[in-house]
Amino acid sequence: MERKMEGSPVGVTKVKDLTPASDKVNVLVKVTGVGEPKEIPSRFGGEARKVAEARVGDETGTIILSLWQDQIGSVNEGDVLSIENGYVSLVRGHMHLNVGKYGKMTKSDKDIPNVNTEVDVSAAEQQRGGFRPRYGGGFKGGYRGRSRRSY
Repeated sequence: MERKMEGSPVGVTKVKDLTPASDKVNVLVKVTGVGEPKEIPSRFGGEARKVAEARVGDETGTIILSLWQDQIGSVNEGDVLSIENGYVSLVRGHMHLNVGKYGKMTKSDKDIPNVNTEVDVSAAEQQRGGFRPRYGGGFKGGYRGRSRRSY
């Protein structure tokens, strides 16, 4: 569960509170810089995709925002973005904020006058979390620890 800050719109997560497990988060961030797009080859032999990294933040810290395909060129330094239903992924061990196909990124009229560039949550190398069962309940089979081959 993400922590909500006093005085923030309901459900808004602060950058310093993002973790590698953050999912379905709403953040309000200001763009402090945008990098050049790079082509990423497809792992499945399809068409290469373009990605650019933008540095975004709020008064608590900064994080790298991954901009994919059509998102590239839609944001500029100084823009304030409202990201709904975003998530954090690890890229080479460093946290990146993503919008994804179920998320939404819009420009906001709100202002973030002071971005805390001293705290960079993407800088520290993170470890992937421990094993989490994908479907919630763990193993419910009838083998009770024996392999199938022992039958």
